[in-house]
Amino acid sequence: MPGFLLHVGAQVLCSHAGQATPTVPNPRVTVGGQPTVTLASPYVVAGCALPPPPAANGPCVTAQFVSATTRITSNGQPVLLQDSQAICTPTATPLLVILTQIRVSGM
Repeated sequence: MPGFLLHVGAQVLCSHAGQATPTVPNPRVTVGGQPTVTLASPYVVAGCALPPPPAANGPCVTAQFVSATTRITSNGQPVLLQDSQAICTPTATPLLVILTQIRVSGM
């Protein structure tokens, strides 16, 4: 099933409501005038509510997507989709794509 391409303006949160932002947008492919994001781009997380040790293993600091499109690449890297999966460090919890553009989809 196709999913919508992830772009810089997408709202992406860690599981504890911290805002996740890509560090290396892909200006080669844009949707709605905003760069897309590829699998190679790490994300930084700000505002994670998970407490630091010893109370918990938080907060989320960075995240890396581990799945992406199988058919669409840019600069040799797969492009991220709304349903792509990511893991936060150091918590090992997922990122949640809350809102993204709805004009361009891929597989």
